[in-house]
Amino acid sequence: MSMSKQPPEEVEKEFFDALMSADVKSLGRVLAGDFVLVDVMTGSEVSGEDLIEVVRSAQLRFETIDRTHFKVRTYETTAVITGRTKMSGWYEGQEFRVTSRYTHVLIQQSQTWRMVSAQGTQIVDRLTTESTAMLLYL
Repeated sequence: MSMSKQPPEEVEKEFFDALMSADVKSLGRVLAGDFVLVDVMTGSEVSGEDLIEVVRSAQLRFETIDRTHFKVRTYETTAVITGRTKMSGWYEGQEFRVTSRYTHVLIQQSQTWRMVSAQGTQIVDRLTTESTAMLLYL
């Protein structure tokens, strides 16, 4: 299989850019047909179609997505990208700001990289969490 001319991290950047600009056409091009997202806020599983729909309907809008760090590991036709982001925006009218670590899995498909899986884990300030837990016992 011939390798894609575009490195996987550029396709990942297209994913982030498409989310930021609500470009559902680009989003559809980047995501594999069986794409699955494990949501950073709730841990729920979201299909590519559902992600595209919440972006198209402006139910989910991003103000910022800063990819602050990432590392790419490539295994023949599979790439695993782990990184860190700071994101802000609105979901169903509720403002959110989240810092997370993520894992994205991309595969080579038709001479390009497509994202098959994305999972985010929220980075929580431990001090805040412990302080909140302590308040529950007061």
